Amino acid sequence: MSRKSTVQYQLNDLRGQTEPSEEDMRNILRAADEIIFVAGRTMLAKILKGSKDKKLLEKELDHCPSYSYYSQLSIEEITKIIDWMIVHNYLDINYNGRLPMIIFSEKGWETYKPFYVDELYNNILNVNEAICNDLIEQLKLTNREVVKLLLLKIGGSKNIGFIRFLNKWGLVEVKKVRYMINGAISKLKSV
Repeated sequence: MSRKSTVQYQLNDLRGQTEPSEEDMRNILRAADEIIFVAGRTMLAKILKGSKDKKLLEKELDHCPSYSYYSQLSIEEITKIIDWMIVHNYLDINYNGRLPMIIFSEKGWETYKPFYVDELYNNILNVNEAICNDLIEQLKLTNREVVKLLLLKIGGSKNIGFIRFLNKWGLVEVKKVRYMINGAISKLKSV
């Protein structure tokens, strides 16, 4: 039995492609975060387009905040913008077995972190009892660097309204994160 070769990909010709705006980059990176190392350029373009692709819907990628951000563009136009992000080192391609998958480059990850921190901060600010436990579960799975930046932002916010949520979050976290949560609570109480 012969081994199957890796699936090759070719980036688009980017002549005439302009640099995406900061908002465009934020939305592309946000959509990419949903599929890091599990899907490729095509799925990323489908998320940004707002596709009703069966696989996309099964994985609930239509719940991504950037879903249908580029609804007015064609998949080809969106893919060209994604390729610009790859060429300019915001995204990269890495193989998972035979298939090329989207990953963050170091530059892309550093660009994305503050956007993601802002999103999580706003989610906590607007949390209600119905979604509180879901948000805490999401935070438990969130990258530790992002959690640290988030807690620093909360601690510096002077908004004591965060304390109730932080106490609830701290009950289910590991020791290191509990320590950071307690630090944020202390900063809020000292205001």
